Amino acid sequence: MPHESQPQEIKGLPDNARHPLAPGEAYVPLVTAETGVAEVTVRSVSMGLLFCAIFSMAAAYLALKVGQGIEAAIPIAILAVGLSRFFQRRNSILENVIIQSIGANSGHVVAGAVFTIPALYMLAAIPGSGVVQPHLWQVVLVSFLGGSLGILFLVPLRYHFMIENHGVFPWPEATATTEILVTGEKAGNQAKTLAIAAAIGAIYDGLVGIFRAMSETIRFRHAWIGEMLEKRYLNFNLLNSAATLGIGYIIGLHYAAIIAAGSFFAMFVLVPAVHAIGEHVPLILAPGTKLIAQMAPEEVFKSYVKIVGVGAIAGAGIMGVLASLPNMLRSIVSNLRGLKHQDTREAAAVPRMDRSFSGAFVGTGLVIAGLLTLLFFSFGLGIRQALAPALTATALVMVISFLFAPVAARAIATIGTNPISGMTMLTLLITGLVMLRLGFRGGPGMFVTMMVGGVVCTALAASGAFSTDLKIGHWIGATPARQIAWKFVGTLVAALFTGIAMWILAHQGFGSKNVPAPQASAMQAILEGVFGTTAMPLRWYFFGLGAILSLVLRILDVPALGFALGMYLPIELNTPLLLGGILAHLVNRKKAGDTDAVAKARENRGVLIASGLMAGGAIMGVVAALVKMRWRDGFPILSEAAAEGALGEWIAIAALTALCVYVVVSSRKAQAET
Repeated sequence: MPHESQPQEIKGLPDNARHPLAPGEAYVPLVTAETGVAEVTVRSVSMGLLFCAIFSMAAAYLALKVGQGIEAAIPIAILAVGLSRFFQRRNSILENVIIQSIGANSGHVVAGAVFTIPALYMLAAIPGSGVVQPHLWQVVLVSFLGGSLGILFLVPLRYHFMIENHGVFPWPEATATTEILVTGEKAGNQAKTLAIAAAIGAIYDGLVGIFRAMSETIRFRHAWIGEMLEKRYLNFNLLNSAATLGIGYIIGLHYAAIIAAGSFFAMFVLVPAVHAIGEHVPLILAPGTKLIAQMAPEEVFKSYVKIVGVGAIAGAGIMGVLASLPNMLRSIVSNLRGLKHQDTREAAAVPRMDRSFSGAFVGTGLVIAGLLTLLFFSFGLGIRQALAPALTATALVMVISFLFAPVAARAIATIGTNPISGMTMLTLLITGLVMLRLGFRGGPGMFVTMMVGGVVCTALAASGAFSTDLKIGHWIGATPARQIAWKFVGTLVAALFTGIAMWILAHQGFGSKNVPAPQASAMQAILEGVFGTTAMPLRWYFFGLGAILSLVLRILDVPALGFALGMYLPIELNTPLLLGGILAHLVNRKKAGDTDAVAKARENRGVLIASGLMAGGAIMGVVAALVKMRWRDGFPILSEAAAEGALGEWIAIAALTALCVYVVVSSRKAQAET
């Protein structure tokens, strides 16, 4: 345990924390290199593991029951700061970083499991499918292997993302979590501003999600624009969410506009085009379930255009990997070179904030993980004569995880959303086709394919989430090696409790009314399409179109991944991001006579308010999901018809306008710090 001394006074993140560094400029974190502040302690580890276990069970339960998981990082950061006040010695900010880092494993391990594993239970329930139900230990091992691979593949990229690209990406979730940890360490106006914004975000999203006081989605049907667009088979929806607005603010106008452009292209170009052609087709085209002429715009998007987005994500991911490969190789070579001197010098010779795991450790870890994966697919699935499929499955797990781990991290760094569902769909498609070529069909082929998807999905979720943890640590001044080491322990605990929760819920029947498991249901449909167990196989045309589009975007120097994410996600999720980006632009623009200090103060206050909206909205989202498990409709003020009608829509428009005014006016009231 490190020597403990009095922590330095917390003054807030340095001015250059969120901006690219000038030549020769160095970033000095909040907690400087050798302050002796407590970091890994009995309290920080025990609290982190406790939160990890609790949130793993809760997140699995919510995701499988109501289709809504928990973004654990923000709530755990708030709990870490809040509970420290009940101890004689308050947690240091570095202890809170460790608590948050360990506890946040719950979110990504659960995300990887709920997208894939329940599909095996649903397939096993189909007579004659040949699929067997997975055992508890198989679920735990799949989650742990995937989480460990995600961590190991990201360690060599730490320098690339944290140091080389300092200030390049917006890091929305890391920003919000860091602001909570920082403001929790000090008194004054910043903590008060964050608390007020969090309360407003919680109340706002609570009025929408629990009390149904207004429309949840603003469709502008009762304003002239909505009616005009619908007549032309166009759709412009906006999710009425304070949390999503806050994310858009932190992302900024540039990235938000790129994401929204992808949505606009999908909904205003591709959807009408597909409908115009489909009106003359008298057949049902898979994966649609009815004639295109009878579909609403949202149905055309979900059935066809969304697949274009998946293809674009895949294409952007592959090109992104190829583009970043030199940096990845440089990071690995740098780690290997440092290994030569690591045994001959004292560990203290390396600055604390630069202490990471060596390239030898990462290489050894990947070899061990690969061997364990091979053993799992060879002997752990109960399938005879599985050596060739096991070798192939292991190779696919390692290669796909390696290729897409940087994609997941970059997506989290850019928009705070990890497109693991799209990348997992691609994994299932590739693996399924390879299994078919090997002659591995039916139940065994589907079982192996879904297990590959489970490992990869968890690995990608882990890479994205871990990049956030490393960024928080980089800004504040945590020791990377300690974050990495305890990440593995947290992953094991999260895998164990996720498996227990899934085993319990499986007895209620996945895919049933009690446990609908919506994400896994989509993966089941893909698997059935690949292996030909349904009458409607997947259409590859739209997927290939998306891949070609990503190449065109790359040639035009348009960020392909952001654009592809916009095409993949429903438009109502992306329009509030654009609105938040516009608000950030309004707040940050300088008026005549504004000094740089005033502009910086406004920028900081705006980020603080947006972080509060994110935190409050995220917590209320969890509360709303819990409430609706007991009371399906919550405690509605308006009837469903009224909320979706003119009254609910105009209340929502007025409330969202008031929220935007609050963000802009309150942020621009900031004065230069003295």
